[in-house]
Amino acid sequence: MCGIVGYIGNKDAFPILIKGLRRLEYRGYDSAGVALVNSDTALNVYKSKGKVDNLVEYCSDKNVSGTVGIAHTRWATHGEPSALNAHPHYSESGNLAIIHNGIIENYSDIKKKLMANGVKFRSETDTEVLVQLIEYIKEHKNLDLLTAVQVALHEVIGAYAIALLDKRTPHQIIVARNQSPLVVGIGDDEFFIGSDASPIVEYTDKVVYLEDGNIAVLHKGEELKVVNILNRRLNPEIQTVDINLGQLDKGGYPHFMLKEIFEQPDCLTNCMRGRVNVDTDNVVLSAIIDYKKQLINAKRFIIVACGTSWHAGQIGKQMIENFCRIPVEVEYASEFRYRNPVITSDDVVIAISQSGETADTLAAVKLAKDNGAFIYGICNAIGSSIPRATNTGSYIHVGPEIGVASTKAFTGQVTVLTMLALALAKEKGTISSSDYLEIVKELHEIPEKMKKVLELNDRISELSRIFTYAHNFLYLGRGYSYPVALEGALKLKEISYIHAEGYPAAEMKHGPIALIDSDMPVVVIATHNAMYEKVLSNIQEVKARKGKVIAIVTEGDDNISRIADEVIELPTTIECLEPLLATIPLQLLAYHIAVCKGKNVDQPRNLAKSVTVE
Repeated sequence: MCGIVGYIGNKDAFPILIKGLRRLEYRGYDSAGVALVNSDTALNVYKSKGKVDNLVEYCSDKNVSGTVGIAHTRWATHGEPSALNAHPHYSESGNLAIIHNGIIENYSDIKKKLMANGVKFRSETDTEVLVQLIEYIKEHKNLDLLTAVQVALHEVIGAYAIALLDKRTPHQIIVARNQSPLVVGIGDDEFFIGSDASPIVEYTDKVVYLEDGNIAVLHKGEELKVVNILNRRLNPEIQTVDINLGQLDKGGYPHFMLKEIFEQPDCLTNCMRGRVNVDTDNVVLSAIIDYKKQLINAKRFIIVACGTSWHAGQIGKQMIENFCRIPVEVEYASEFRYRNPVITSDDVVIAISQSGETADTLAAVKLAKDNGAFIYGICNAIGSSIPRATNTGSYIHVGPEIGVASTKAFTGQVTVLTMLALALAKEKGTISSSDYLEIVKELHEIPEKMKKVLELNDRISELSRIFTYAHNFLYLGRGYSYPVALEGALKLKEISYIHAEGYPAAEMKHGPIALIDSDMPVVVIATHNAMYEKVLSNIQEVKARKGKVIAIVTEGDDNISRIADEVIELPTTIECLEPLLATIPLQLLAYHIAVCKGKNVDQPRNLAKSVTVE
């Protein structure tokens, strides 16, 4: 959600902070702000509604000097988007400034108590309540700032990542986290702060991922000090971040989303590197080698995820059940965590999250772990919270995904789930050698076949112009293609703001068919598999009601191509791998329709890349 950036060192802070905010724009936001301590120990706070460019323009005639500062992009939770509600927030005296990602759940009770003691508030936010509480505790109990922060955080309930400045101690920033990500970069006599590593990697590859309950003191010229709320000194692990700066740029593409769609062949090659070996006809995952007993003996798998990751989980469910003969449930993490689910020590819970910071998924992991389940994480962001909370897992290794609408992370997740199902089935002896070898070889060929699909980009771009008029879309699929239909509909909704629904094709007759008329485009995934004849019948039902059909078919199809309005052909592959190819034209269709409609593809309204709060 919100983006946090900070710097303390010997360089001018403002350019570093602004560049950092731009790196975090993909997370989604509606306002931005910066706080700087200059050489005169003045604390200058500048804020504006809208984009980072608005903030830069607002600051053009302001004093932005100083080598210590914090900055923030806000996604509104408490209080409407405005310059007043934007971060940073002052304490009443003007001595303290804070930025905050998360939600303070008991802010209302704390605010009432502070107001009863004469504290005056400027904004509608829960964040201002926190900075006012810290100052109130500091002044009334005569405490140093670190101790005041510890006492205040002991009183609050909720999720937070914070960075705090005090103009009276201008060479220090205090940061803390609980259930919301925060990274500290360690440079040469300087420190960097970020919600993730993207604003930091330009300056250092040495980072510390703070854990829940950690408070760090960043003091110019001193070593990083990390303590907990009870002031016990901690020894955090310094990790090396491996992110290429080129991955954070558009690389000549008009949007990150299009770049990331086209990166998928290389991304899946990286995802499979060292894991899929066609020379030995084998799939190797270290997690299955190290934890074979727990995974093989599982009585049930439960996949917890949100959004696109949930769709990937639906494909994983079919593969694990088909190949491994283990029952699988796929749960929305937001429902799972509050439903008092039945979990036992015989369960394996698979948590899927691109960012590794999804609040609901992380909470579901903790719930399952507390109930004795074995936890397997599938994430993209190395060192993020979910991988650290799991027993084992697999990274998807597709590189940073900047576009809010997930593309390469989805295919990366499906690839890892495929490898997991194959490796586990081989260990269990529930898949024939011939089927196993056929799928392994075909999986290795998928990146090259993806490149063929991407050659359809120009045609899909032209096709998209026909459908910009639409107010509704219906996406249909069966078997492995049903989750692809869900994902295709989600992509269109996210970035073009056209209402779209994904349905199992056979369910169309149970309601959605009433919607079909000449103004309703229907996207049907109709590749040549076991369900082909049944999907063909569904297409005929749509055409009988004058619906416009865009059919995704296997190359050489001469049945559906005669009745569909538009046909997109895919290379032939095995049915369980079809989602990896079929999703690409749906990504491109959504992208080009949104571009034709003039939408902000990489930063769609109301959405954030990482949902780190409920």
